[in-house]
Amino acid sequence: MAEETIFSKIIRKEIPANIVYQDELVTAFSDISPQAKTHILIIPNKVIPTVNDVTEQDEIMLGRLFSVAAKLAKEEGIAEDGY
Repeated sequence: MAEETIFSKIIRKEIPANIVYQDELVTAFSDISPQAKTHILIIPNKVIPTVNDVTEQDEIMLGRLFSVAAKLAKEEGIAEDGY
């Protein structure tokens, strides 16, 4: 069984968070202590403790992290300036 984390609780909406995107693979939410005007965390819905725990079955989900980052950057108006 995967270790319980605060992120798991955010994904399941057990604790409050400003979720800006969620699908079956990833969740994106505003950081509670932003270090920039736009500071969004994008995490896999599956707990992956370390990079060594990534499997071939995770490839689609990991790709989704990047496509959601690009989508949100465009929506937030930061795609051209970098993020």
